[in-house]
Amino acid sequence: MIFDTHLHLIDQSALRYPWLSGVPALNRDFSHDEYATQARRAGIEGALHMEVDVDPADIEAETSHVKALSQQRDSLLRGAIASCRPEAPSFAAYLEHQRGDPFVKGFRRVLHVMPDELSEGALFRENIKRLAGTRLTFDLVVLPHQIPKAIALADLAPDVQFVLDHCGVPDIKGSSEHPWREHMAEIARRPNVVGKISGVVAYADPGSWTVDTLRPYVEHTISCFGWNRVVWGSDWPVCTLGGGLATWVAATHALLGGASADEREKLLSGNAKRLWSL
Repeated sequence: MIFDTHLHLIDQSALRYPWLSGVPALNRDFSHDEYATQARRAGIEGALHMEVDVDPADIEAETSHVKALSQQRDSLLRGAIASCRPEAPSFAAYLEHQRGDPFVKGFRRVLHVMPDELSEGALFRENIKRLAGTRLTFDLVVLPHQIPKAIALADLAPDVQFVLDHCGVPDIKGSSEHPWREHMAEIARRPNVVGKISGVVAYADPGSWTVDTLRPYVEHTISCFGWNRVVWGSDWPVCTLGGGLATWVAATHALLGGASADEREKLLSGNAKRLWSL
């Protein structure tokens, strides 16, 4: 069975998503019920909801909305990675409020579409340090040239558990491996960073990618981090841009064809359950 550490749900009747107007293929509702039907067919037993970069005014409403969905009968939701703004003076109070809710497993601040300077601010960095000892993780979503910025955060807060999303967002469509390959090896040297095998089908050419297209990127990520520090995510519904949930699950199984049963179990569910105490 698979545990999905990267599920996005979109409900435009409840929340505002300013960025969706620029992505027509995703500019509709993607419900838990729609996901759950596909997920159960693919062998997914549970999921963490990943924040969807809602309007800042809706950040806490998003977490409450997802938590309510998790309490419905037969829900696959087991927790949430909530949005946050470490650059804001209000972060400390927000953290204290959220850390009291066991449904919240961690935070993410989207960085790959933001100026590099955001994560270099003194307040941002001081607030990231506040996560030490809270049990809460911090997901990093950065472009390859920004991985050194992520490394700086990991070094600055060695007692904070970071998760590097989407294999470091490689340019698979452009067949580009450098400096991504070198940066991945370097960030993986930090024991407080875990690699997430997710997102890659959306970075490949949607009409022509094959398992072998993805293989160098997925295998390098696993090689760098090792089987004890990798987790799996669907990135649904973004994965629909590259073939859909069932296609990504099938590709994952093909990519893991040479792995042992123990290695597959760690990546597909065991490491996630340990990391987030699921």
